[in-house]
Amino acid sequence: MLLVCAGAFPSWAQEPARTLQGSITSFAPIVEKVAPTVVTVFTTQNVSKTVLPFPLSDETLREFFGGQLPQGQGKQTLEGLGSGVIVSADGYILTADHVVAKANEIMVGLGAELRKYKAKKVGADPGTDVALLKIEEKNLPAITFADSDKARAGDVVLALGNPFGLRQTVTMGIISAVGRGGMGIVDYENFIQTDAAINMGNSGGALVDTEGRLLGINSAILTRSGGSQGVGFAIPANLARDVMRSLREKGRVIRGYIGTSVQTLTPELADALKLKAQVSGALVGEVSPKSPAEKAGVKTGDVITSVNGKKIGDARELRLMIGSMSPGTKVQIEINREGQKKTLGLDLVEMPATALQSAAEAPPEESAQPEKSTVFGAVVVADVTDDVRTALNLPKEVQGAVIVELDSVSPAAQAGLREGDVIQEVNKQSVKNAKGLVAVSKKLKPNEKILMRVYSQGRSGYVALEPK
Repeated sequence: MLLVCAGAFPSWAQEPARTLQGSITSFAPIVEKVAPTVVTVFTTQNVSKTVLPFPLSDETLREFFGGQLPQGQGKQTLEGLGSGVIVSADGYILTADHVVAKANEIMVGLGAELRKYKAKKVGADPGTDVALLKIEEKNLPAITFADSDKARAGDVVLALGNPFGLRQTVTMGIISAVGRGGMGIVDYENFIQTDAAINMGNSGGALVDTEGRLLGINSAILTRSGGSQGVGFAIPANLARDVMRSLREKGRVIRGYIGTSVQTLTPELADALKLKAQVSGALVGEVSPKSPAEKAGVKTGDVITSVNGKKIGDARELRLMIGSMSPGTKVQIEINREGQKKTLGLDLVEMPATALQSAAEAPPEESAQPEKSTVFGAVVVADVTDDVRTALNLPKEVQGAVIVELDSVSPAAQAGLREGDVIQEVNKQSVKNAKGLVAVSKKLKPNEKILMRVYSQGRSGYVALEPK
């Protein structure tokens, strides 16, 4: 399955949701009210075609890039299409960040006649997938915000946008769930899930209630085919409104930050860490240098179980809780370290532009040919050379053994590893290169459960598996 990332503001006033009374035969009055506030967002992006600095003779790496490597150089223009919602009469427009993130030019089309205006990006927040645009126009129709905290599973909703370029399209459904997270779409996931049909081009459009008030900004779909299968996600209106205010007033979103990369503690990871079954929380996979967490003594492998006495169920809850606090806030976190509870105090700082901070560059390792690491099944690993680091866009502090090939039925693949992942530790033992990984794996006991620290998709985390 794929996740596809589909002045004053008087309209910010919130109104409570109402219960439908009697028989409704048409939502046309609501659509007529909301449609003028939903716009089409056109983007253009200029990109350069370059040759990747990968060793062209390595067929396993060719397979990693789908069997095709780019040839030649030059430039090309990519065009994108999405939706947006007018939130003030003087031209402020909310949309999804992924719609405009890499755009060199943004145009907004208003109304069925598609009057086009050049738009300025006031600011964006990739962590929530929210962006704020501005066009120079007055007396525009603006949507009214609902209180999305009161949204409930079962509420009837309408989704408006421009799927596949079909302007002013509306679909109907219900809210399937609220507070949805754990999909890996953005860092701060608290989505409204709906079965109202959402497709490519709907991103940034409006999810409204039966009074025509904004409940959410359409963001993504869960799909096998690339089309809608009744599992769509919208950014809650309350969250979008808070981000919007911050972007307009300060140009950015200011969040609290402790300096850890975390993941949810699964039963398999808890077993590999030799923790009791009832332990839950956020497992620390990485601690940034000089961060509040490092200064307080947090270490990789710790499990953060509560913040200021409030229990943490998973990594998403920790991110939302810390991110909602202001820099300078003093917090007490409880951790579980190898079965022992500890309480640590720290002061939050402002989250940096990138949460991944660079450490001192490690000395270069001797290059080596790919090694077969049979303890994990059919897995081929190699050193993280300069060429590999550049091609995979790895931070300079990441070192270990990079996976260049693995059998889809191997224990490693079934545990979630894939080509391009970098194995950094095995059972708390540091891995410097491919030979180091093989050497560590040979010391493992038969049928011993393996806890690996792996760099994947921009962050380090833990993976538990059982060898063949």
